[in-house]
Amino acid sequence: MSITSNADISGMQAVSEAVGITLKKMREYAAPGMSTRELDEYGGRLLSELGARSAPKLTYGFPGWTCISLNNEVAHGIPSEHKMLKEGDLINVDVSAELNGYWGDNGGSFVLGEDIHNHNPLVNASKLILQKAINEIRGGVKIADVGDLIERSAKKMGYKVIKNLVGHGIGRSLHEEPKEIPNYYDRRNKNRFHKNSVVAIETFISTKASYAYDMGDGWTLVTNDGSFVAQHEHTIIVTDGKPVILTASNGIWS
Repeated sequence: MSITSNADISGMQAVSEAVGITLKKMREYAAPGMSTRELDEYGGRLLSELGARSAPKLTYGFPGWTCISLNNEVAHGIPSEHKMLKEGDLINVDVSAELNGYWGDNGGSFVLGEDIHNHNPLVNASKLILQKAINEIRGGVKIADVGDLIERSAKKMGYKVIKNLVGHGIGRSLHEEPKEIPNYYDRRNKNRFHKNSVVAIETFISTKASYAYDMGDGWTLVTNDGSFVAQHEHTIIVTDGKPVILTASNGIWS
């Protein structure tokens, strides 16, 4: 999507605020002993109160209002009454939604309570790398160069990136051009970021693995070696200078 009017700006701000607030409140609401289904139902209520509709449910018929992935699950985890949150869990919540014809997307990984399994270094690396990547994005910058920055930054910190999960364009639908904004350098990708375009930038930082696989339920992605992965995501508007972070309300950097 390319921003062409004040209405576009207002529409993207509204939906991004909705998904950002929902993500922040879900993170604060999560507690040991709670099921991921209960956390998801809370997120669904928040979206409804804000007038937004769950994007994965609307677009793909996903069996949940949000995606909640636990520990070795990488992405697209299905909320379940049988998955109980525990102290020290690595949790990822991804919230995307539609509001008045505009679409927003954001996500974040966090440790529940005390970090008894030492996941916070991974979580903090993902946050920092996303911040570095977004700071480099402006009109004319090669998408491949940002992927290179993410991959090199992860390597310097002792991590890898998941190569088959990517950021994407967004705005009038959940996934738009550019269809892929990878976390690694792809010399074949000659595309550049365009001024006034809206994109969802996300990191997938891994302890060991480079790829995620369907665990067999048609949705949930996991690694094949038990690696842990942290993801953080913002929806932004590309400018000639510093990008506009539309989902800043999620507080993932605070």
